[in-house]
Amino acid sequence: MGVEAGAHAARSRALAVLRIRSRAVAVALLPAAVAVVLLVGGADGRLSGGGWSAARGAVTTVAVVALLCGAGIALVVARARPAVSPTVPVGEKAAPDLYRMVRDLADRLDVPVPSAIALTPDCDSWLEDRTHRAHGRPPRTEGDGPGEAIRGARGIRSRLRAAFRTSGGPGTEDGSRRADAAPVLVIGSPFLWWMRVGELRAVLAPVVAGTGPSAHPDIAAARRFVRGLDAAVAATSAPGRGPLVRAAGAGAGWVARLLLRSCRGHAAEMERGVAAAAAERAQTVDYGVRIVAQEQVGLAYAGWDRLLTRVALPAWRMGRWPSRLDAGVVAALTELSRRDRLAEGFTSRLGERPACDLLEEPGTVDEAASLLAARLFHGGPAEPGPDWAPVAWHEYPEEVVDRKWRADAARLHRVLDALGVHHRPDTSRPDTQGPTLARVLDHLTVPEAERAGHGSPAAGTEDPDPDPGDPPGEGAPGGVPDSALAATEATEVSGAADAADGADGADATDAGDAGDVVDGIEVLQGADVGGNEDEDEDEDEAGGGSGPAAALAAVLTAEVAREEAAAGPGAAPAAGQQAGPDRDLLEDGMLPLFPLQPPRTGQELLADHVTALVCCAAMDTAGAVPGLDWLDGPTLLLRGKRAADLPPRVRTLVDTGDPGPLRDWLGRSGVRAEKPVRLV
Repeated sequence: MGVEAGAHAARSRALAVLRIRSRAVAVALLPAAVAVVLLVGGADGRLSGGGWSAARGAVTTVAVVALLCGAGIALVVARARPAVSPTVPVGEKAAPDLYRMVRDLADRLDVPVPSAIALTPDCDSWLEDRTHRAHGRPPRTEGDGPGEAIRGARGIRSRLRAAFRTSGGPGTEDGSRRADAAPVLVIGSPFLWWMRVGELRAVLAPVVAGTGPSAHPDIAAARRFVRGLDAAVAATSAPGRGPLVRAAGAGAGWVARLLLRSCRGHAAEMERGVAAAAAERAQTVDYGVRIVAQEQVGLAYAGWDRLLTRVALPAWRMGRWPSRLDAGVVAALTELSRRDRLAEGFTSRLGERPACDLLEEPGTVDEAASLLAARLFHGGPAEPGPDWAPVAWHEYPEEVVDRKWRADAARLHRVLDALGVHHRPDTSRPDTQGPTLARVLDHLTVPEAERAGHGSPAAGTEDPDPDPGDPPGEGAPGGVPDSALAATEATEVSGAADAADGADGADATDAGDAGDVVDGIEVLQGADVGGNEDEDEDEDEAGGGSGPAAALAAVLTAEVAREEAAAGPGAAPAAGQQAGPDRDLLEDGMLPLFPLQPPRTGQELLADHVTALVCCAAMDTAGAVPGLDWLDGPTLLLRGKRAADLPPRVRTLVDTGDPGPLRDWLGRSGVRAEKPVRLV
């Protein structure tokens, strides 16, 4: 380890953590030491007598119990599997240039080379210790295997060989190789596609420099102890065990938590010291470029978050996963630079060599990272299948946008059928039979006199043409009117199913689905809705929407929640399937690890469904087509242009019951609200 001030601070904190470990061992051995003294004194005749005999028996019993408990706790800590970030492993054959760049960085920084490289679908990079035996055999550091190209820094590693040899057993080859293995370098996959080679090198320099402090025996031992305690706490808290195992685990977990709390502060300061030492050492490599590259880190994070929440999430909900998410980041950020004058200079760098050129097969790596992203952020299945198929970007509008809008429109009409909202078609025109946009407009429209006397702050004050980038309102749905609940109770399940059959056409809705909707309404009826006038007034002031909209939003929310609960988490790997070390971490009960589903109010959910129905009507009657906007996700293209002014007009209808702005838009766009729309 170098002479950086942070390195010395990290080592001192590591010694503090190890002292806590030593004290814990001493506490476990103290009764045994006292028992040995009493037994030796009794054998010599110096501690004889009835009192000493009783003391020897009691202390010996306590010593045996303490040794057994200590051994059990030590066994739990040693066998507990530390958490490892799910990643996509990248071998040297798949990225020889990337390994060469990392090896060159380590040589210039005079630190050990990372033992392997892996990618994560996130905008971050770090070092991760995977030397625990539960994570599989470490990579070989000699011969013709992938480890040969990333050995590096043999002098430092050879000096530390003896200190780490005990990890896999004294003198064993596997234990020696496991102890010698440097941390794995985890790189955010969006960095490889958006950053240039020089920028990636500059960003990775302080990360690779962290292998120097990590190789110190005291810091490595302290980290293993803390990670073992953390894993023991997680292992003892796992459900599904017998009463005896739970009781023993509770004791071991209590001790592990106590030790973890004792060394938490020292461990945090140790990591800060390691980071400070790595940053200080990395200043000698590409420091000027790193300052500029940090701007790209923030930009990549913003583009990645926008791509996941606006573009990828709708596809995941439809059973499709975009197979080129990292390439989509480049398109999204390029579109951002085109729209935003603050990002105009970012596109000039696209002529330089991208970091993804360091990979032999960027498309294959991008597909693996995209599937892992869907697994982590949405909880999708681990492998593609008929109901979980990849989708290319050029297929996105038809495979995702069109299907999503028609599915939402079908759900909206299905809920209206369950509520007993009947459509009054023009009997003189047979082409008005079926699900129409006019049915929803008529149901959500509130008479002008009622809107004027309602006193809602949103009425008459909402800008019909706000900025499309403005977030939707935070209004919460109001109470469900008693009239709507009475109509629901009077609706027969079979009648609702028949109405849904006639509306959906090709994909009929069975009676069970309609029954589930009615059941959801009955659950809502059990709550105190419409009974507290003060609460209703507060909700109306907060933008709860018109009465019909509030009732429809509440039932629609229950229906969406029921469908999501029925879908359940992503499927697990098939039985007997060979699972890699990363896939073992992805248990169904833990997924999704980072859910992207934002909390949506009932009014926002209703607005999304009404917007979807309007888009379906525009596609069926006005020649509009579904499109993909890299920053906003699914979008409607009307005569080749984005219909950016549609969402605020829909919110005016949902929040105030005023259909005027939306009807004006429909008239100008040539959309026929009375014409039936094609549903899924």
